[in-house]
Amino acid sequence: MDHKKLGADLDTFKPDLIGIASMTPTIPSAMKSAQVAREVCPEAKIIMGGPHATFADKQILADEPAVDIVVRGEGEETLLELAQRSPKLDKIQDVKGVTFRNEDQIVQTPNRPFIQNLDALPRPAYNYLPIDRYRIHGKKFLPIMTSRGCPFQCAFCSASRIFGAGYRARSPENVLAELEWLRDVHGAEGISFHDDTLTFDKKRAMSICDGIINRKIGLPWGCSTRVDLVTKEILNKMAKANCNEVCFGVESGCQKILNAVHKRVSPEQNENAIKWAKDAGMFVTVSVIIGYPGETKETVQETLNLIYRVEPDEVWLCLPTPYPGTELRTLVESLGWKMSDDWTLYNTMNAVFENPDLSAEELKKMRQAFYNKFYSPKYVIRQFVKGNLKGNLYSKIMARTAVNYLLWRAKAIL
Repeated sequence: MDHKKLGADLDTFKPDLIGIASMTPTIPSAMKSAQVAREVCPEAKIIMGGPHATFADKQILADEPAVDIVVRGEGEETLLELAQRSPKLDKIQDVKGVTFRNEDQIVQTPNRPFIQNLDALPRPAYNYLPIDRYRIHGKKFLPIMTSRGCPFQCAFCSASRIFGAGYRARSPENVLAELEWLRDVHGAEGISFHDDTLTFDKKRAMSICDGIINRKIGLPWGCSTRVDLVTKEILNKMAKANCNEVCFGVESGCQKILNAVHKRVSPEQNENAIKWAKDAGMFVTVSVIIGYPGETKETVQETLNLIYRVEPDEVWLCLPTPYPGTELRTLVESLGWKMSDDWTLYNTMNAVFENPDLSAEELKKMRQAFYNKFYSPKYVIRQFVKGNLKGNLYSKIMARTAVNYLLWRAKAIL
């Protein structure tokens, strides 16, 4: 939907409350959406939320007069309370977890306590979304989030500040019922678990896998977790439950950098988890960071050497991105390094701060050289075999992606 259609749609029913959620790279578009909403619905209260707004609440209200209120952190209970007070929104200062203007002052109310009973939350209202567009290579992939909270607090991540350091999870029965609902009501052909660490509670994860098997849910699925929170046993169980893909936040092959980002794992643990998941037959994605403060060409090479040794199926070679609310942003500010104020660049693919040890151009060349080597004809064959002969959906997708990448490179050379 573009901003013109947004305005036209809003004009058809003139809502009293308009909520806009945004990640950091989409915040300029979110601001434009607020401006369009204000023009079409001048009497409405416009509310902004999401990760970026949670940590940049005062800046948003100072910069954008179209936004009336910012909801910080988990929004379900806060939005419900605002809706119950609509349209006048009396005594907004009594609503926890919001930031708003009071004449020429910007006021933050106390943080709202985190929701403890996640089973009590309603399911997403997908009937209001064009859900049929949620497809990857023709397959309808739908998301599910079964837990919140992360006690690990990595330096580059804001998840623990949004959802708290305490781990909270839905019951296996609640999760399984939603998986069946996604399949039977919304026609899901694949599932993406959006938990930060699906296997944090190994017993719960095993129960979910047993339920998927016993109830014959029959959908391929992918998830993310940590290398120190998996075992051969749980990975084999996940594979039996049709887990086609697991993503590990490896971050680095260098212990110095792993310590710098507070990852609390070792390169050996990274290698073991990748090997175990591959042995279980899963498509293994790893996410790594190059260019973190303190990084050198030598430490980057340690990371690349790890990747070449263990041969994961996909690699997200990310550049360190100092999102609002992260320790990384505080570090870069304390070092006095220049940071970009163009939020659209904050997508982990661009160097958004000046690192005197590794320039943006050097990082760009390293990244390009890596993918030129990684997506090789050998890679295509490996993924084709894994996808078409062994039935892994993610390998089928990546075989096509790698072929397209090779064709793009060939055209660029010609």
